[in-house]
Amino acid sequence: MSESLVARHRAVLPNWLALYYKEPIEIVRASGRRVTDADGNTYLDFFAGILTNAIGYDVAEISDAIRAQLDTGVLHTSTLYLIRKQVELAERIAELSGIPDAKVFFTNSGTEANETALMLATQYRRSNQVLALRNSYHGRAFATVGITGNRGWSASSLSPVKVSYVHGGYRYRDAFGSLSDAEYIKACTDDLRDVLQTTTSGDVAALIAEPIQGVGGFNVPPDGLFAAFKEVLDSYGILLISDEVQTGWGRTGEHFWGIQAHGVTPDVMTFAKGLGNGLAIGGVVARGDVMDSITANSISTFGGNPVATAGAKATLDYLLDNDLQGNALKLGNHLIARLRELGDRYDIVGDVRGKGLMIGIELVESGGREPSPPNASAVLEETRERGLLVGKGGLHNNVIRLAPPMTLTGEEADEALEILGASIAAVQEASR
Repeated sequence: MSESLVARHRAVLPNWLALYYKEPIEIVRASGRRVTDADGNTYLDFFAGILTNAIGYDVAEISDAIRAQLDTGVLHTSTLYLIRKQVELAERIAELSGIPDAKVFFTNSGTEANETALMLATQYRRSNQVLALRNSYHGRAFATVGITGNRGWSASSLSPVKVSYVHGGYRYRDAFGSLSDAEYIKACTDDLRDVLQTTTSGDVAALIAEPIQGVGGFNVPPDGLFAAFKEVLDSYGILLISDEVQTGWGRTGEHFWGIQAHGVTPDVMTFAKGLGNGLAIGGVVARGDVMDSITANSISTFGGNPVATAGAKATLDYLLDNDLQGNALKLGNHLIARLRELGDRYDIVGDVRGKGLMIGIELVESGGREPSPPNASAVLEETRERGLLVGKGGLHNNVIRLAPPMTLTGEEADEALEILGASIAAVQEASR
């Protein structure tokens, strides 16, 4: 990688705009599940542009749909005009959501989608009080930073909403983490009741939650937690917002939406990332009465534009036609089982968790549970050297995040497992 490009990046872009790797890479070509950097090195991609390239790279059906729209000459019209692909995509998402009388509003990102959901909920309930999970992450805008329960991503304590945090996000290090599933759900639900009674005035707008925390380290709560939460929320009239920016579109394998593992239908869902397979698109799907609670004028200049919705519609069709949810379940189960075997072998692996192709490996100090960001950074570098790109996150920045394109093959899964095994072994040896 040219040192001059790194220097130019650091000169004109913010200091807080992080780059992976001691020697950052520029990706210049891609195909299937593999990417190539400017120096000609090819990697198996197990992070997919932060879960965004959900179908992989250079997929003909998606590229053809985008080219067909480009060939019309219409890249943009704004929501002041009818956009056929936008309507068709909204119809499909409304149907898939399971939300009664659902309506859809398109945005450009997950952050913008969550901002919109908060605006809807606070308007509908006429309250600026919001509940969120500890260790949560919902975006980098003003309100979404305000409800982020992870100080590593909370840039400001200023906020347009008043937030109260509840347990249930990070079970591995939660105060209730040693409990059984049933006991954990009860303890978290009792905590929710207590928070409502002690830190709010009762008329809370919504609880927003990621079914599996993404930036927080791919933390998986017990199935049924949010169903228990919703019983409490319904008794107050509080809305449930499911942040499906990372868990949507079948990535968790068992269900199309992450929240479905809990046997509950939310009032609002937000989405983004994988829907566009690299194009900028996000959105909100909500009950019609909640969506229509906004009475002021509003539009979206770029949200749901012709190019983005054409590509997203093709992405969704490809995903459904090829049962990529089923592929995520099959290969995810295989990866998790093999990774847990690695965890039994190497004591710097504290926890392996996840669902489908959304897997976290928590790195700890050898022989204990102390979070080890250095070990995670070392694994990140070791995997890159061996031809595998992975992600990193978590409250302590000590979790390796695996989220490959959902078109992953069994052979590629085994290739990644070999690299991960060798990388963890090398770091384990070096940490002694």
